Amino acid sequence: MITDRNSKPAIIAAGHICLDITPLFPANLQGTRPGDLLVPGKLLHTEGVNVSTGGSVANTGLALKLLGNKVTLMGKVGKDALGALVQQIAASYGADGLLVDEDSSTSYSVVLAVPGSDRIFLHSPGANDTFCSEDIPEDALEDATLFHFGYPPLMTRMYENGGRELQTIFSRMKAHSIATSLDLAAVDPTSPAGRVNWETILTNTLPFVDFFVPSFEELCFMLDRPKYDALCALGGDMTEHLDMERDVKPLADKCLSLGCGAVLIKCGTAGMYWKTGTMELIGSRLSLDRKVWENKEGHQRCFRATTVRSATGAGDVSIAAYLTGILRGKAPEVCAALAAAEGACAVTSYDALGGLQPLEALEARIEAGWKMYP
Repeated sequence: MITDRNSKPAIIAAGHICLDITPLFPANLQGTRPGDLLVPGKLLHTEGVNVSTGGSVANTGLALKLLGNKVTLMGKVGKDALGALVQQIAASYGADGLLVDEDSSTSYSVVLAVPGSDRIFLHSPGANDTFCSEDIPEDALEDATLFHFGYPPLMTRMYENGGRELQTIFSRMKAHSIATSLDLAAVDPTSPAGRVNWETILTNTLPFVDFFVPSFEELCFMLDRPKYDALCALGGDMTEHLDMERDVKPLADKCLSLGCGAVLIKCGTAGMYWKTGTMELIGSRLSLDRKVWENKEGHQRCFRATTVRSATGAGDVSIAAYLTGILRGKAPEVCAALAAAEGACAVTSYDALGGLQPLEALEARIEAGWKMYP
């Protein structure tokens, strides 16, 4: 069991939270296309269900806590049965800070994770749509060293009006000398979030972001729509077709030009691409060796997982390892390796946290020659 050291630096994990409901598909469906299973009128037997908290606040926030950090969860749920279950699960990890909105419902996702295929999500945003800067109490910022925010594309207040509320939140953190990190989420092109100008939102927000940790698909949709459409036209998982120099590096360069200090782009089985700039924005509460971090870049390949059950939350958990590495003073290439290693552990479980391993165990496996994909 990984224990909470209950020591500073303190972290606020804010943004999107929901309840994930994941039907467990039989292993013999490995490789079956979801479209061949989800046919109108067809009865499909499952082998139980996994119910867990989901979203950035729960996945990254609770993973940060289990990795030994002092964490406050700052997400919003409704005053309903699902909200009570979310609070109960968070409390079982010794986490608090969740907000209850009596006028909203609790967000939930039905996660269809057919073995061997990418996931399909049925999602209701619920109370996440009302989250705003005013929901973050001033006294919560008194001892915070790092503020992590996740999933603005799934939160209406974060992307409306040119992302003004998102910019307000991050500029407020920088005014308190708090280091910041930002994660994104997939965007449905047909949804209201898919019709806003995300490049404008990122242009306004990234100058206040120290560590930007999106996935390639999310970022490509926002900053290079023609390439995104071209990769979608190839079919399947677009990360299978990536060339790091041609496709990913230009996006990393773009992110740094928009103002963030460092970017880590999650690329599925292609690994992770990371790049750092001058790191001038780091909050004074975070101790970071800028000589070690400034103007570096690299491609971190994926470590081989012992088994693959579900990728649900794997990206979020990898970011928890990345941020924990930063807080422990590790170099950027080490933080990226820890992120990839934790992600490989996460996919061995149906939920985000079941496969979590301490950083020390990850480092030992890496030093012992943990095999990676080509």
